[in-house]
Amino acid sequence: MQLVEVSSPAQAREFLEFPPRVVYASDPNYIRPLDQDIEAVFDPAKNKLFQKGECTRWLLLDERGQTIGRIAAFFNRETAFPSEKTPPPADADAKPSKEDFARGIGGVGFFDCINDQGAANCLFDAARDWLAARGLEGMDGPINFGDRDRFWGVVTENFGSPIYGAGYNPPYYVELFREYGFETYFKQVTFYRTVAATLHPSVQARAERIANDPKYEFRHMRKKDWKKYAEDFRTIYNKAWVKHEGVKPMSPEAAVKLMKSMLDILDERIIWFGYYDGQPVSFYINLPEINEILKRFNGKLGWWQKIQFKYHQLRGTVKTMFGVVFGVVPEHQRKGVEAAMVYASSLLIQKPGAIPYTQTVMNWIGDFNPKMMTVTKLVGGQPWREHQTLRYLFDRTREFQRHPIID
Repeated sequence: MQLVEVSSPAQAREFLEFPPRVVYASDPNYIRPLDQDIEAVFDPAKNKLFQKGECTRWLLLDERGQTIGRIAAFFNRETAFPSEKTPPPADADAKPSKEDFARGIGGVGFFDCINDQGAANCLFDAARDWLAARGLEGMDGPINFGDRDRFWGVVTENFGSPIYGAGYNPPYYVELFREYGFETYFKQVTFYRTVAATLHPSVQARAERIANDPKYEFRHMRKKDWKKYAEDFRTIYNKAWVKHEGVKPMSPEAAVKLMKSMLDILDERIIWFGYYDGQPVSFYINLPEINEILKRFNGKLGWWQKIQFKYHQLRGTVKTMFGVVFGVVPEHQRKGVEAAMVYASSLLIQKPGAIPYTQTVMNWIGDFNPKMMTVTKLVGGQPWREHQTLRYLFDRTREFQRHPIID
């Protein structure tokens, strides 16, 4: 076997073409990711993490020169070395903190390989050696050199067609990782809910009380006012998420950029905001599940595919909503606002013929966040698919610990 670092346009093209040609050629559930989405990860001009870290990728060839595997390795200095300014505990027996345990962890992703442990080990070894040479002490995988909402985790339950941006793989991948020595760092659960589903009577009663409170108002987005909703989103996000470890405040410019990026695909009827005394306190962001259209395009999105995409949008081809994110500011949590927003939106989306969608698939929730899982179940969500983020420590004598639970 020969390991080749990707350094030419032809090799970069092979990095894209190998998986659908070899690994998924006979898989009816596979939906090829957009080439442009993967290429953007490895483009320093488009991926800002190159300013904070490094990334490389390899192809693995057999004795005939045919590609049998691929992998990428990367790290972000800010997250890989969060304790550079603070030395580790002097007591070697002391239990490491969240920050200590995170020190020196890089990542591997875009792993695809034939069902051969020797080939997988060759790819993992390359990533391990590259990361170790840069001072890293472990690697998580399969993950993305970017945000957690894209290409993150190995599928371990429900190998049906992937939602847009989600990781997808054959069932044997998890065994290739585990045989090498990766262990479960956290589980990622994707929840499912039918549009027609009703809330539990006790939850419904609580939701109606909140929805009927004159101080609360719940309404869907108006596309013509998208800049206002971008700022409302930013306000709620900064109050609800910045308290979490590693989350930075969102700037007005970032909020505008995020909302603008969704304009071509969003449906204003399924993006909801909640207000209290006129101030934004909650949001429930859904988008049409565009993989139901993109599955026809074999990873391409040129001018002809864009015309077809618009046609399918107008025709109502998409039947699934993707629940991107759900947020409530701290002072309005645990009051039933989450359920009230679902209830208010149901008054529109459950009307016969009002929308083309019949089901909702929600963004994954880590098992380190049991509170959000409880909220999702209360509004009718049911576990549907599981991914796992795995971790491999280079020092095999080091004690392995799962991702800490969010307080």
